[in-house]
Amino acid sequence: MSKDIRIGVLGASGYTGADLVRLALAHPSMQIATLTANSQAGKRMAEVFPQFGFVDLPDLITTEEADWSLVDAVFCGLPHGTTQEIARTVLADHPGIKFIDMSADFRLRDPEVYKTWYGHDHLAMDLQAEAVYGLTEHYRTAIRDARLVACPGCYPTATLLSLLPLVAAGLIDPSEIVVDAKSGVTGAGRSLKQNILFSEAGEGLSPYAVGKHRHAPEIEQEISKVAGTDVIVSFTPHLIPMSRGELCTSYLRMTGATVDDLRAAFVDAYRDEPFVHVAPEGVLPQTQNVRGSNYCQIGVVADRVPGRAIVISVIDNLVKGSAGQAVQNFNLMYDLDETTGLTQQALFP
Repeated sequence: MSKDIRIGVLGASGYTGADLVRLALAHPSMQIATLTANSQAGKRMAEVFPQFGFVDLPDLITTEEADWSLVDAVFCGLPHGTTQEIARTVLADHPGIKFIDMSADFRLRDPEVYKTWYGHDHLAMDLQAEAVYGLTEHYRTAIRDARLVACPGCYPTATLLSLLPLVAAGLIDPSEIVVDAKSGVTGAGRSLKQNILFSEAGEGLSPYAVGKHRHAPEIEQEISKVAGTDVIVSFTPHLIPMSRGELCTSYLRMTGATVDDLRAAFVDAYRDEPFVHVAPEGVLPQTQNVRGSNYCQIGVVADRVPGRAIVISVIDNLVKGSAGQAVQNFNLMYDLDETTGLTQQALFP
């Protein structure tokens, strides 16, 4: 298979962009044609990420300098609020390009919800109307035919994969969902912030954005769609002192079901899925089981409170939670085997 699909990466100097480059280098069909990073423009990629000192990559350029006529697909790893106008310009000038967005700009379908949580009007609602939510396992058919895919956030990916089958089967009460989520510090991005300094984040566990995290409405949007009614989820994220990894623990009230029923629903939903694995009874998911990989592991156990269950899901926030899921969607959009370039196993220890 030749490297015949030319890709560009917007925001290549961030952690998500760098992981996309890492995966693209091993992908048999991707040719990296353009890398943008406005704050690092003019530098070699290896100057920003020394791990790329062994490979030949394009130098970093500004978004304005990029020639999108030389690109077939764009992966966007820019911060929220910066993608909408760029996506509109690129797709207007080059309608044949496939745009895979890893930011938050096209995830929320309701413009008022977007404005409430992100503090400004959505600037490309015409594109929002055609954006497909990129949770691969649940939107596969639509993703295949999409031009614009909005990849989910890392927390929604881990949470939704572990809840949607249960809501769809009517096995849990969607009005009583509590999600306790923990992520490695790469989830906070690469820009300088006091709370992710080593002395601040190391040797401790910190809650943040309590009651107001922007991934909450994304989780609620998808659960509400499946439940057929508006759902509010109690969601609390925490920063954990490790680079990669995410663990979401959901506390659920069952509706006359048993834990065995929940496990069976997961097995049925993900039986043929290459990247979602249901842990056997007695096995608890751990982040080290998926580190560096595109896998999600889900486990379910009975709470000591009758009628309640605890579901645990783990992913690598930069792979299945971002760049890996983007590549998985790219494969679908180009009619490639979905696992292409993504079969690396977890890095352990």
